[in-house]
Amino acid sequence: MDMSVAVDLQNETRPMGHRAPKVVASGVNVWYGEKHALKDVSIAIPERSVMAFIGPSGCGKSTFLRCINRMNDTVASARVSGKILIDGEDIYDPSVDPVELRSRVGMVFQKPNPFPKSIYENVAYGPRIHALASSKAELDHIVEQSLRKASLWGEVKDRLYDSGTGLSGGQQQRLCIARTIAIDPEIILMDEPCSALDPIATARIEELMEELRQKFTIIIVTHSMQQAARVSQRTAFFHLGTLVEEGDTTAIFTNPKDQRTQDYITGRFG
Repeated sequence: MDMSVAVDLQNETRPMGHRAPKVVASGVNVWYGEKHALKDVSIAIPERSVMAFIGPSGCGKSTFLRCINRMNDTVASARVSGKILIDGEDIYDPSVDPVELRSRVGMVFQKPNPFPKSIYENVAYGPRIHALASSKAELDHIVEQSLRKASLWGEVKDRLYDSGTGLSGGQQQRLCIARTIAIDPEIILMDEPCSALDPIATARIEELMEELRQKFTIIIVTHSMQQAARVSQRTAFFHLGTLVEEGDTTAIFTNPKDQRTQDYITGRFG
C-alpha cells in the first residue's frame, strides 16, 4: 500500500456509529445503448457521512453517481434498471419529478463551472428558482450563509458583484459548492471535484467536506486513493462496471476482502 495512504488512515479514527442509510441501491444496472456500463450494484450509503467511490477509469463509479440524481436521464441512449431509494422513496418511480429530486441531490462537477454571472447571482440563482426567499434580505442571508459554509465568504464579501469566473480555480469550485448548498440539499454528489485543482486548493475542499458532512450526506468519486483515505468514512471499489466491495474506509485500505481491491490499492493495476 502507498505509505501516504497508510499514514492518513493511522492518523484518523472514524467511528461510524449506527447511522441510518440515506441512500439504498439494489440491483442497479445501466446500459448506454448496447454497452452494459453498470452491473447489478447494491449498496447502502449512511446519512451525514462521506462515501468515496474509487476504481480505475471507466469502471462505472461516475455512472452510478449520476444515477443518484437521475443525470443519466439526460443521455438518450441510457437505460437504468433496479431501485434507488432515498429515505425509503424510489427515486425512479414515475411520480418523482427529476427537477425536484435534483434540488434534494446537488452535484459538484470535475471542472469548476460557475455561471457567467456575479458571485452573488451564482449563489442566489437556485434559491430564486425554488422560491426559497421571500425578500431581498432573506436572499442576502442565504447567499452569505452559503458562502460561509463553503469557506468563501471572507475572500469575496467585498466583491460579491464581481464575476464568479474571475475567481481562482479553487475559489470557483468553492463557489460551485456554495451554489449547490444554497438550495439546502440533503445529498451532495462530487465527481472528481479536486482533479483540476492544485494541492492547496484541494486541501481547502477536503477540509470543507469534513465540515459539510455534519449536515449533508456526501458521495465523492475520486481517482486519488489518498483523498479517499483522508475524507471518507466508507469506501466502495468499482471494477469493470461491478461493485467489488464496500466497507469502512480503514478496512478497505488495510484489509480488503477481494484480491482485485488489494491489487488496485497496491498499484498492480489501475
